[in-house]
Amino acid sequence: MNEGFQIIDIIFFAVIAGFILLRLRSALGRRTGHQPPPSQQRANNESNDNVVQLPDRQAEEDASDPLEPENEQPADELNEEDQLLAAGLAQITAADSGFTRQGFLDGAVGAFEIVIEAFAKGDADRLGDLLDEEVYRPFSRVIEERQEAGHSHQTTLVSIDENTVIEAGMNGRMAFVTVRFVSQQINVTYDAEGAEVGGDAAHVVTVTDLWTFERDTRSRSPNWKLVATRSPN
Repeated sequence: MNEGFQIIDIIFFAVIAGFILLRLRSALGRRTGHQPPPSQQRANNESNDNVVQLPDRQAEEDASDPLEPENEQPADELNEEDQLLAAGLAQITAADSGFTRQGFLDGAVGAFEIVIEAFAKGDADRLGDLLDEEVYRPFSRVIEERQEAGHSHQTTLVSIDENTVIEAGMNGRMAFVTVRFVSQQINVTYDAEGAEVGGDAAHVVTVTDLWTFERDTRSRSPNWKLVATRSPN
């Protein structure tokens, strides 16, 4: 992936490959949605973060990205956590000269919106192009159980208040980046008759997600896959 991530490439891959993830340096739509009933969620596994956790969450304080280009500091002035992040981003750049943090974030926001929309609509096929197999399976299972119950789900993504890279680096030839998303959402589940059986159409909730994306830097494919989703501890 030596060339930049232009939005026209995202559109091309979306049309040709059914929204295969991601051509970085792209910014996609704004309003999509998700949220399974709490009974469908899986608990965190400390040895494996490839789990789907999309419960109702408590409000979180917004935070800014300390390493945005306009706010970058000399390495010796960064705290230990930011130094590790800067080193991880440098490792990815060394392996993939076309990588930039802002370009990646633009694509990650688009992926966030697409995945949430596809999950809310029960579009398992679309999710299959965006998710790693380990993440796809529980997403697909929740969709199947929702359909068997005769339920439908609607999510309005009111806003994305934060998208911050919090971890990055290389694992062999695999690049990984974890992004914290803080969003405002309205989530409602309906039964077959259209009655609300979960959520509240009049209530906006603050949701915090930690999503990890991965890409083989030796692959000719420019696409990143979502390989883990979790909530902050």
